[in-house]
Amino acid sequence: MTLADHSLRPRDALIVAHGAPADPAPQEEVLKALAAATAPHLPQDWRVRGATMAAEGALEAALDGLNDPLIYPFFMAEGFFTGTLLPRRLTAAGVSGAVQTAPFGVDPALPALMARVALEAAQASGITPADSALLVAAHGSKVSRTSADSTHAMVTALGPLTGFGRILAGFVEEAPFLEDQARALARGICLPFFALEAGHVVGDIPEAMDAAGFAGPILPPIGQHPEVPELIAAALMRAAAETPAA
Repeated sequence: MTLADHSLRPRDALIVAHGAPADPAPQEEVLKALAAATAPHLPQDWRVRGATMAAEGALEAALDGLNDPLIYPFFMAEGFFTGTLLPRRLTAAGVSGAVQTAPFGVDPALPALMARVALEAAQASGITPADSALLVAAHGSKVSRTSADSTHAMVTALGPLTGFGRILAGFVEEAPFLEDQARALARGICLPFFALEAGHVVGDIPEAMDAAGFAGPILPPIGQHPEVPELIAAALMRAAAETPAA
């Protein structure tokens, strides 16, 4: 389906991330910029906004004036935030029965993008994929399996798309820990399975790589790739086609 032949009614959409409670302003601006970058990939009569849950009042302000918005969770997995906290916040803001898409991390188009990014990085670094490894760095969780499950599903999906000798996951908050996984590799590429370049991505991941003596490239988080706005727009279009506006 192309934008030219799309006949859906105008829609509103909100892209939502968790954000950083300790320093919410930078990520709030990132979400606004992401919404602005997504809008050109949608019909002109759509409105797209972005907000984090961590910035006080930001989610409520972004929802103000939107009609029957589609909600796009800029998260890497289903879990407490997408399944419980976000719907609760939406209801409290007066948005009941909002249509929520699957989160960014399980988008069906994401494995192909991650595979291409990894292979391009290998070529740029003079790394032969068959003789090296792709290490997917992810958050993990001490209390929920959904984060790890989504990461392992991504690792499985990347296998036939890349040709790396090994593809494995390493986590910040649960075993197998990122540092341990990286230490076992002679050569490879680290691709963070994160939405935003903050928190774990700028601190824990490089620290773990340094501690492990990992000499390969550490790529930006996949959520910051310039093609992500187009991917989000496609997901919103699918959701709109499946759930016509009231």
